[in-house]
Amino acid sequence: MTPASRATGASRVFPPLPQHPDPQAPFVTSWWGNAWIGALEGTSLDAGRLARGRAYAREGHVDTITVAPGRIVAYVHGSRPRPYRAEIRMRTLAPEDWDGFLDAVATEPAHIAALLDKVMPHALVDAAKRSGVQLLPGPGDLVPSCTCPDHGRPCKHAAALTYQTARLLDADPFVLLLLRGGDEQALLDELAQRNAHQAAREQSASAEQNATGGVSLPGTLARDILATAYRPPLPAPLPPPPHPGEPPLLPSLPGAPDPASLEFLATDTASRAHAHLTTGADPFPAADPWHDAVRLAASHPGLTGRRTFSRQFTELARAVDHTPADLARAAAAWRQGGEEGLSVLESPWDPPAGPFDRARGALIAADLPRMTIRGNHLTDAKGTWQLRFGHDGRWYPYQSEPGRDDWWPEGEADADPVGALSTAIGP
Repeated sequence: MTPASRATGASRVFPPLPQHPDPQAPFVTSWWGNAWIGALEGTSLDAGRLARGRAYAREGHVDTITVAPGRIVAYVHGSRPRPYRAEIRMRTLAPEDWDGFLDAVATEPAHIAALLDKVMPHALVDAAKRSGVQLLPGPGDLVPSCTCPDHGRPCKHAAALTYQTARLLDADPFVLLLLRGGDEQALLDELAQRNAHQAAREQSASAEQNATGGVSLPGTLARDILATAYRPPLPAPLPPPPHPGEPPLLPSLPGAPDPASLEFLATDTASRAHAHLTTGADPFPAADPWHDAVRLAASHPGLTGRRTFSRQFTELARAVDHTPADLARAAAAWRQGGEEGLSVLESPWDPPAGPFDRARGALIAADLPRMTIRGNHLTDAKGTWQLRFGHDGRWYPYQSEPGRDDWWPEGEADADPVGALSTAIGP
């Protein structure tokens, strides 16, 4: 069995790398890291996008990076509040390619020692190439994609991810081998087996040469080494991690659900499971499908929308029998005030006398637009701004294009109506 087949589904998750602010300092120091960057820069036809991607990488805009066979994925923060999901794909090696690579490594002990020291010598790459195995990517071997609207190949977000990946390769060439389809431990196990077979062959040949001289070679039976009568007790359960784990990377298969949609659902499941472990309670125990969809749309970085909607956003809205615009409006209300913000959007009510009645006078005194009353809504004469009073005693600002009666949550809720409207309107 090859390392590629044994490592199916393996992945490694790397936390965000620190900033690399000095533009004069080299981005990477190893020759193989620079070869990776060369494959990126040799493909792109837009030096401007590369420069912006390099700046994003230096400034730490790339979030957690997940490396799996054939793909690298990370969220990259751009100019908008929500990050984009960037991905780099690369062909994995076939089983016969792995055989050629392992043969090239096993025949030279210095290659194994170099890999264990996190170094990829030129001689190893050259030996693999002579066996027909191309380890490092060439121009066109890196296939970028991103959820941003820029159709450049690569866009600045995918370029930033590629530059940050070069830093990972710089520190550990096994990242490249994983991307090619080989798990580090599986590779080392396979090399150990091949070395053992090689040593056994050499030992057998030596024994045959010494047989006529009566020389016996020392040895230990495998059953004596592996046998043990002692089984230690199982360790105590580990404490819950400080943060929820990352979802696994899922392949794109014909007829299967979209992997990006499954990833954000897995992210939410991990968050709820982590809450169970740390608090003993589900943070959203009574959420119906609509409320759950609104919460997901409001909180997950892979979903966004107001006038244009991603495919995942549209599918989420359709699954709960609403339009994407309905879900986008409800998600904005959730971001504004959670469950109460959604209630303010969906459920008008008649507040009692008191703070609600005093709000109009406070707005006039602050030289803000005069408002008319309807239920718990205060609306200006132009139909542009609106304040909605919630059951929690806070004011929720809304905005519409004049005369359209198309109200969207705009700004933060505030216990003071003057503060809520002033913040929404701005200077």
